[in-house]
Amino acid sequence: YNNQPWNFIYAKRDTPSWKVLFNLMGEFNQSWTNNAAVLIVVISKNNFSHNNKLSRTHSFDTGAAWQSLALQASVMGLVAHGMEGFDYEKAKQELNIPEDYTVEAMVAIGKPGRKEDLSAALQERELPSDRKSIQEFIFEGRFTEK
Repeated sequence: YNNQPWNFIYAKRDTPSWKVLFNLMGEFNQSWTNNAAVLIVVISKNNFSHNNKLSRTHSFDTGAAWQSLALQASVMGLVAHGMEGFDYEKAKQELNIPEDYTVEAMVAIGKPGRKEDLSAALQERELPSDRKSIQEFIFEGRFTEK
């Protein structure tokens, strides 16, 4: 049905909208996003527009749209960082998001920063993080608890 359930609510730094989106985040996320160029709240419409029935893949489709945004940012030499450390209910209220939409995540986009500009605590965390091995999340034939 060409549903395209994703929506992006954005604010550029140094605009009136910036403070609204910035204040949705927890203190930790505020500490490293204060120099980002753009903040985005990613939302998805739960139901199809053509018949108002539940779209079971609205979150999945929106995740794919966010990934495309992140890839485009990378191609442009920018960093796009998705996060969940913000107040989802406050976002719904402050941003006038209707009940039939799901708040999915927030994103900060900007130029790569310098490690030296981070607080000492954040500098310590600037290391490659371990990822799960493929064997931990792929299953042949059926799911098995690992």
